[in-house]
Amino acid sequence: MNRIIIKTSNLKKYYQMGESAVKALDGVDFEAREREFVSIIGKSGSGKSTLLHLIGGLDVPDSGSVIVDGVNLADMDNEQLAIFRRRKVGFIFQNYNLIPDLNIYENIIFPTELDGGHIDDEFIHEIMAVLRISAKREMLPSQLSGGEQQRAAIARALAAKPSIILADEPTGNLDTATGHEVMGLLKTLSKKYQQTMVIITHDQDIAQIADRIVRIEDGRTVKGGDSYAG
Repeated sequence: MNRIIIKTSNLKKYYQMGESAVKALDGVDFEAREREFVSIIGKSGSGKSTLLHLIGGLDVPDSGSVIVDGVNLADMDNEQLAIFRRRKVGFIFQNYNLIPDLNIYENIIFPTELDGGHIDDEFIHEIMAVLRISAKREMLPSQLSGGEQQRAAIARALAAKPSIILADEPTGNLDTATGHEVMGLLKTLSKKYQQTMVIITHDQDIAQIADRIVRIEDGRTVKGGDSYAG
């Protein structure tokens, strides 16, 4: 069995809303193994995005631990966390987050350039071909459809060859057919490049594409809520 590459223990994150505290996460234990494709499913406000942000080092917990590839994120300073995010994790967001003034190819290589890394043009060409956006490389994001922009965002997440991909509602702005197509591509690419992929969604049908489904409610993973998609 593949080793555990992501592990959270008793993870808590509270937010103050007026005079009351909102328990975004209230003691979450979660793990994902190398090369596993996991869906985290739950209603809006259940804590899914908070969990993903903590796993990716975009936020810090109030208590509990996040261990990624054997390293406790709490042991890193801000600079180390930034390097960790650029080299270890690829992020895919619901709103694409493409830079409007850069063409698609420039958007895809931007994080790698920012990190001073080597641009593997052959690899970039390969993933753009798989995602069927090779013909769009010189276009600006505004010239692409929503589905094409999301494919470009996926290519950007893959470009630095991270071992982990974290996707936050990656089909949220897409129609059903395009959403399923994008999810199918994500699964194909995660297997092809042997990456661990964690996606969050509120869509049961989308979640079924993953290898395993974890359910979260009111800031807690549901006991016995893990299931293996068929």
